[in-house]
Amino acid sequence: MNDGRGGHVNYPAHAPFPTHPSTLPTLLPSNYFKPQPQPTTLHHPLRWCFLNLEDSSLEDGCYNITMTAGKSENLRMLEPGKPPSTKKARKEHDRGKATASTSATENMEQDIWKDFPEDLFEAVIARLPIATFFRFRSVCRKWNSLLTSQSFSQQCAQVRQAQPWFYTVTHENVNTGAMYDPFLKKWHHPTVPALPTKSIVLPVTSAGGLVCFLDIGHRSFYVCNPLTRSFKELPGRSVKVWSRVAVGMTLNGKSASSGYKILWVGCRGEYEVYDSKKNCWTRPGNMPSSIKLPLALNFRSQAVSVNGMLHFMRSDPDGLVSYDTTTGTWKQFVIPAPPHLSDHTIAECGGSIMLVGLLTKNAATCVCIWELQKMTLLWKEVDRMPNIWCLEFYGKHVRMTCLGNKGLLMLSLRSRQMNRLVTYDLSTGKWCKVPGCVLPRGRKRQWIACGAAFHPCLTAVA
Repeated sequence: MNDGRGGHVNYPAHAPFPTHPSTLPTLLPSNYFKPQPQPTTLHHPLRWCFLNLEDSSLEDGCYNITMTAGKSENLRMLEPGKPPSTKKARKEHDRGKATASTSATENMEQDIWKDFPEDLFEAVIARLPIATFFRFRSVCRKWNSLLTSQSFSQQCAQVRQAQPWFYTVTHENVNTGAMYDPFLKKWHHPTVPALPTKSIVLPVTSAGGLVCFLDIGHRSFYVCNPLTRSFKELPGRSVKVWSRVAVGMTLNGKSASSGYKILWVGCRGEYEVYDSKKNCWTRPGNMPSSIKLPLALNFRSQAVSVNGMLHFMRSDPDGLVSYDTTTGTWKQFVIPAPPHLSDHTIAECGGSIMLVGLLTKNAATCVCIWELQKMTLLWKEVDRMPNIWCLEFYGKHVRMTCLGNKGLLMLSLRSRQMNRLVTYDLSTGKWCKVPGCVLPRGRKRQWIACGAAFHPCLTAVA
């Protein structure tokens, strides 16, 4: 059976829904039920293979799952850099002597777990960290089929949205993506076999757990859920574009199941809108004459979505150009950029539009954050990178790539002498260093060329 990520999972021939506590990973608090003596042996010598989502070759460490059939230590979590314990604790050894006297208790527990509500299992699993879920999928067919379960999808919709992940492309491996999980501080290296390998395909925008890709020749669009590899190539467009474009994506409702729209816009004002419900591109109208052309857009003009409005950063004049996906109308806002600013882009936090960029004066360089004031339409500085971090940039020609919206940013800062990755939480003002991205079997830490932030969603379908 395919595991949803290109691998295969071998289940027992008649693997039922797990009903015995010794065959279940620890999902509930230890005091959830009245404590009972635990058996130390399995009655069914099943063998399960867990997906290794975290690559153990990475420098930042990972957790390994080891399974042994027919032994009491059937599930062990190893700490990074520590070998498995070879000596049993005294209490565990004494507990093993009492196995023969627990058959009555064991039968009672089997009856309890047999009738455990399945919707409660789904509610608990929906609240697990994303990486953990992929390991739990290998327990049985029932849990593996959760991705296509309507009830599980409803449970996931009730869970508060997790921190965004980042799908990135490194400068030396444009056809190999890398995903960063800020919760576990782990890099994952997914594969999307359906993406074409003969052309360079770059992530440009996202919405509802889906990432939109565009080939470098601007000929084809692709939508993919990088977690489950649900994939779709969008139909061809009526307008051929050979200039730089900016791309935005927004949901029709609260989740990808309600459909989504993708907008591309060129520097000369040409644009089209894709509607996933109709599976076609349309051109609703023309830009009004009040919008000055060309728009001077590029891949740094990543769109942010606020209440159905897609906002793009433009230059000459500096400001924003916005598209209402409901009414199909365009607006332009002339907003002077802060002086001495470079490598800047926009983001979104709590409905507010933010500006992130490098502020350079003389030999000093610092990353600054501004918020757009709705009344005055001016940028107000709200935060800066800690001074001790900025000292690393002094006297260096620093370039920055900024990824993300929806409250969390990833910044790739590089010069000839340094390479730094950091995240910034717009809501809390917290700066955090990111472990370097090292490709499997690679020795060199990579700097990020481009990418997109996306909210990980297990049930989003392209």
